[in-house]
Amino acid sequence: MSQDPYQHYQSLQFKRHPNGVLELIMGAGANKSGLSTADHRMHQELADVWRDIDRDAQTRAVVIRGEGKGFSGGGDLSLVEDMADDFTVRARVWREARDLVYNVINCSKPIVSAMHGPAVGAGLVAGLLADISIAAKTARIIDGHTRLGVAAGDHAAIVWPLLCGMAKAKYYLLLCEPVTGEEAERIGLVSLTVDEADLLPKAFEVADKLARGSSTAIRWTKYALNNWLRSAGPAFDASLALEFMGFSGPDVREGLASLRDRRAPDFGGDAPF
Repeated sequence: MSQDPYQHYQSLQFKRHPNGVLELIMGAGANKSGLSTADHRMHQELADVWRDIDRDAQTRAVVIRGEGKGFSGGGDLSLVEDMADDFTVRARVWREARDLVYNVINCSKPIVSAMHGPAVGAGLVAGLLADISIAAKTARIIDGHTRLGVAAGDHAAIVWPLLCGMAKAKYYLLLCEPVTGEEAERIGLVSLTVDEADLLPKAFEVADKLARGSSTAIRWTKYALNNWLRSAGPAFDASLALEFMGFSGPDVREGLASLRDRRAPDFGGDAPF
């Protein structure tokens, strides 16, 4: 019997379902009132897992969801603080952030995301880059970078303009405005929305249909379509570099302090660029 390819993961849980559907759950051990956040371990695992899924012969489709009261809660504040303070940590997390985006894009298996509650940060990368993104109507999709005081890197530049157009992308990314699941479907940011009670049943219905389809036809169609994302790679690389440059600047420290104090940030001064 082959070794479990996911046995070393600690922040992610996995469940196998019929027809080769793999359920990936972010926030291992989170209770129903909690919200999974990306600490050092989870950020690394979320970047690496797509390579293991790609090589997993038993998996034909993936459903990714969050444990607890939401899909994902963004970066753990201690991780953000470590990135601001330590060049080595910042460089490592930059590489993980790059790998997360490209590994999701290059994973040959079709991915279905099921987003409920808040969807922020590293989890949102997989949520919006998934091949089929499904959100509860009441979900709240937030790209929180500018609120933190850094450029909107991660997945934003590579996929938001393609999904919802430049005008909407700039509005939500520059202002850090939340997008409800219903509005996200209306502007094309997600594939479809459903009532929260129907979210997981619909996600597994879609994943099961993908898993029972022609693997070559579906995977090769995904590969061809994702060349649109690969062509945006230079824009993504630039946005990620600017984001991580921001982690060495003063604004991120005010952003962090304001989040800890639960107040609005006060970003004074002007940008050097």
